[in-house]
Amino acid sequence: MAAEYESDPGWQYLRRSREQMIMDQSIPYDTKKNCWVPDKDEGYVAGEIVATKGDVLTIMCGGTERTVKKDMIYQMNPPKYEKTEDMSNLTILNDASVLHNLRARYAAMLIYVSSCAIHNRSYFNACDLQTKYYPDPHQFLALLHR
Repeated sequence: MAAEYESDPGWQYLRRSREQMIMDQSIPYDTKKNCWVPDKDEGYVAGEIVATKGDVLTIMCGGTERTVKKDMIYQMNPPKYEKTEDMSNLTILNDASVLHNLRARYAAMLIYVSSCAIHNRSYFNACDLQTKYYPDPHQFLALLHR
């Protein structure tokens, strides 16, 4: 049975359904092979290391083979972090991973917000605000509690 907050019309833009999460997390992944490769058009693209020769790697990126130096690639997070709601939970925090997460959430029409303090009452009920750490109060939070 769905919780009350899941019936809120805005909920679909904040969190993935269980089915979406299962699909996202079932992507094949190998910590030693999957990586982010710099790309002049996209910023970074996903790649899979197919060969290593010294500090030069051969990587498959979308069906094309690229040769790059080892220090030019970035580690990729496991699929369990795909479209994560809180990027501070990422095990690997680099520019490529942050950009990918924002892009993936945008493509899925999922808003990325760092504070649930600006949402309506049904979202508050879904959040355990006591366990969240807020270094400074959000400007809308002050208005809400007047």
